[in-house]
Amino acid sequence: MTSETGFDVRKYDRLPTEEPRPEGELEQLEAAWCGPRRPGEWLTAVNNNIIGVYYVGAAMLFFVLAGVLALLMRTQLALPMTGFLPQETYNQIFTMHGTVMMFLFAVPAVEALGVLLLPQMLGARDLPFPRLGAYAFWAYLIGGLAFFCSLFFGLAPDGGWFMYPPLTGMTYSPGINADFWLLGIGFIEISAIAGAIEIIVGVLKTRAPGMTLDKLPIFAWAMLIFACMIIIAFPSIILATLLLELERALSWPFFDPLKGGDPVLWQHLFWFFGHPEVYIIFLPAAGAMSTIIPAMAQTRLVGHSLVVMAMLATGFISFGVWAHHMFTTGMPQISINYFSAASMAVSVPAGVQVFAWIATIAAGRMRFSTPGLFAVGGLVIFVMGGLSGVMVAMVPFDLQAHDSYFIVAHLHYVLIGGMVFPLFAAIYYWLPMSSARPLSERWGKWIFWLMFTGHNIAFLPMHLTGLMGMPRRVYTYLPGRGWDVTNFISTIGAFLFGLAVLLWVTDMVRNFRPFGAREAGNIHDGPGLEWLPSGYYSIRSIPVVRSLYPLWENKSLSREVEEGRWFLPGAEGGERQTLVTSPLNAEPQYVLRIPRPSPWHVFGAVFTAGFFLILTIQAYVPAIISGVLAVFCIMRWCWTLDTPHARKTTDIGAGIRLPNYVSGSASHGWWAMVIVLIVSGMVGLLAGFSYIFLWSRRPDLWQSPPDIVSMMVTLGLLTLGGLGAMAAPRLLRQARRGAESLATLLLVLTAVAVTVAMGLEFYAWIVTGLRPDETSQGATVFALLAWSSTFAAISMLMGLYILLRRLFGRLAAQRPSTVDMIGLFMAYTSAQAVVSILLIRLFPGGGG
Repeated sequence: MTSETGFDVRKYDRLPTEEPRPEGELEQLEAAWCGPRRPGEWLTAVNNNIIGVYYVGAAMLFFVLAGVLALLMRTQLALPMTGFLPQETYNQIFTMHGTVMMFLFAVPAVEALGVLLLPQMLGARDLPFPRLGAYAFWAYLIGGLAFFCSLFFGLAPDGGWFMYPPLTGMTYSPGINADFWLLGIGFIEISAIAGAIEIIVGVLKTRAPGMTLDKLPIFAWAMLIFACMIIIAFPSIILATLLLELERALSWPFFDPLKGGDPVLWQHLFWFFGHPEVYIIFLPAAGAMSTIIPAMAQTRLVGHSLVVMAMLATGFISFGVWAHHMFTTGMPQISINYFSAASMAVSVPAGVQVFAWIATIAAGRMRFSTPGLFAVGGLVIFVMGGLSGVMVAMVPFDLQAHDSYFIVAHLHYVLIGGMVFPLFAAIYYWLPMSSARPLSERWGKWIFWLMFTGHNIAFLPMHLTGLMGMPRRVYTYLPGRGWDVTNFISTIGAFLFGLAVLLWVTDMVRNFRPFGAREAGNIHDGPGLEWLPSGYYSIRSIPVVRSLYPLWENKSLSREVEEGRWFLPGAEGGERQTLVTSPLNAEPQYVLRIPRPSPWHVFGAVFTAGFFLILTIQAYVPAIISGVLAVFCIMRWCWTLDTPHARKTTDIGAGIRLPNYVSGSASHGWWAMVIVLIVSGMVGLLAGFSYIFLWSRRPDLWQSPPDIVSMMVTLGLLTLGGLGAMAAPRLLRQARRGAESLATLLLVLTAVAVTVAMGLEFYAWIVTGLRPDETSQGATVFALLAWSSTFAAISMLMGLYILLRRLFGRLAAQRPSTVDMIGLFMAYTSAQAVVSILLIRLFPGGGG
């Protein structure tokens, strides 16, 4: 296959070059990608192999902290009528345990693995947005630690990790405890979305030449599906937390039945995120299993293509399963039947993966070292959890087991078997990539057996406890109900599990030595590119990939790569660079300059976290100041992007020269902007669903919309703004005299037009007498307008930004990417506002 750049993978059956490498080339590469040398540089580092280690370490810290909370709960429940924890403290602890495990450990841990492993797996120097990845990490760490510390000040939430209203409304949960959850979790999910953007663009655009989709590593497939699911699912929880916070802070009645709201709306929004999240967690872990088991068995994965299709099917079907958590809420029977069938159907693709792993173990010669033990142990536990999952998918059984300890047992079997055990397998398997010493094999086996035994002793009896009638979320129970023995056994198992984690932490302290001059290396004889020799630059030269298992099929590949025999072996101009390839066929398209370390993304993360956390305590002036500083830091971070390049092309080897700059849909920045707009579109779509859902509950409360004339004026302004936003990039590309100034003027006028249009629409609804705190119609109408107005405000900031770039001479027809992305954002802003206004004006028409 030949690309427009002249690259034909079939020509490279041999090395691109056999010539000796120029003297000093490796030293130049190492100088460009040098690691931190001073203490402050460890904070500003952006390399994925540094940030990835930080990320995994932070996720495991939250795992340990949540585990300590679990042991406190099990101590309270070991015997009936125990006074170890007061009821309020217990409620805070069980809420924090579930929240930390789901939001601060599970998703960030697998995202962290992706940040750490993907560049090496894909044959890239780094992910395409290293500062964005570092920003996501620091925002997650700062926000997560602040959220956890609320427990020590009596400010932790106590409404459960699901935070169902009305129990979490101001009537039953006064104070700011619930606000910490709502603002903190919404902010942390934004961090997860930022990481997902980097993963999607990285997998699709920064693969080694020849790594077509059929040669994409199975873990990279899993991370791609994982990130796409985050983009679709997480906007739901962001919207839900925003709506509940608006109800608590401003009395907008989204969930208050007296004013037309409905608490069931929260359940729909929460579980549209919450159930796919189980598979969001499972799929990367499954990708790790599909990588580790073949390496441990020293054979190819059986049914590789079927496993990829099964992962795609799992991701798709999981979005049709959310309401199986709501069988007891009084849904229509047809809905119950559909969600029951979908809940059983989603087990089919999971079963395909399980049988592929079993077949691979049978086909090879399995080595039961620590990674192999954790992989097989996770497989056994996950299958047990899957069987109980099929049970609760059947409505008659679910009606009996719902909200009992049977569900607690099922949840932990699925999550620990489907994510925790595979994660420990991944740590033991891939840690030699980042550490000069591997973890102890002897200790690892003790840790596995303690963890495996402790898990089953803790959670297997809970099935029986639940079937005997013990409800979830109770802080104590009366004696004589038959729950005493099973609860005591479960507590013993929990402490065995905790002992295993303590031993693992001790072993990490003893043996983990990151950021050294060397790594332990490929001690497990893995077949992937991640085991190539590496430094801070990840990979010395980028090879052509012809196989799913390149190191098994080309035994000399490691030596060839380390000697710089393949593509982009140096750092021309002393720059950090990697190849950008086409999404389908991995044909080289251009050379991407990787940003160097900078403090601005760190400051941006600090002030962003400060804005949300200060807003929680309702200190509005300091929150606004922190928000303004966050915006300034992000603008300063972006200011150095899209700057002129000294050379138009770079020699990547074998006589191939690639451009150093592209724009439009070929650019990685354009892809990132499209993903951001998809996230926004999902929030808007779900907000529209909320509007229609609440109308269906109380149509009698709906009043007529404003007059048609005001709507036509508003839509006219939005249409003109959208046309101007689309015209600006085309005008700039014509490179005529004054094109830069005219394009800037169009974008500024677009921002003004959209902002004025939203102000007119707000005014038109206020004149009708509609108030957001009186009815659910008012709440949803003003929420939809506020969402579009937020984008109008961002457009104004972008207009200011593009104006400043023009004034300082940083806008040129030869480098139109900034105008492309701002124009795309503003055109979307106009379109989103038009759709929102048409919905609230035309549906349901003339009112109740």
